[in-house]
Amino acid sequence: MNLSRRTFIASAALMPVACGIPLSYEKGVSVPAPSPLPTVRPPQVGQEWSYIKKDVFNGKTLGIITERVANIGSSITIARTEDGNMLPNEVQSSWGYVSVDPQWPKVMHFSPALPLWPLELSSSWSKQFNTKYTIAGYPDGRLNWQEYMSAQGWEKITVPAGEFVTLRFSNLINYESEDANKIACMHKETIWFAPQIGRWVARETSGSYEIQADGGATISEGSFQWQLTSYK
Repeated sequence: MNLSRRTFIASAALMPVACGIPLSYEKGVSVPAPSPLPTVRPPQVGQEWSYIKKDVFNGKTLGIITERVANIGSSITIARTEDGNMLPNEVQSSWGYVSVDPQWPKVMHFSPALPLWPLELSSSWSKQFNTKYTIAGYPDGRLNWQEYMSAQGWEKITVPAGEFVTLRFSNLINYESEDANKIACMHKETIWFAPQIGRWVARETSGSYEIQADGGATISEGSFQWQLTSYK
């Protein structure tokens, strides 16, 4: 199923609004594009990023996520922990292209791999990516994943780890669920990417889907925020 850019934008506008008192969403200060443009820090074993994860709906801290470059070979393995407990690894087929993504409720295996940040560090860059994914328990079910990535501009943003000049971009995602009762499945991400650390410093996600057997009722998957607390 092919969706136009207009379909993506219109679909995102239908996402439910959080109830209660949510966290404030991230706000950066618009700045000119750096000159010269920065290069993305290449990976080295031992590089590490820690993030505080919060529920946007109620403001509760959910944990501290630490991600570390554990191995570089034919692929790159990012080992992950939450409050010291092991989480599934992230795997990149090459730097900046994720083939195993554990950031979602279920670990996604993408083929072909998806870029983690814009291919060009430009405020006007955008591109749509079409891929297939599998999840544990459904190894033979190659499901559709369609992602529209677009840069919004350079921003200076302050997080617990400090102040960074970042490229803000968004991902609007329409995907096919392994559950046939779930339709109109969507994810939306806003990401502040800092090339100098080779990773994002802030990220916000939300998602929704409709239940086909319940008259098209829209279900929110929640909204979450990550902020960088330290890196090396």
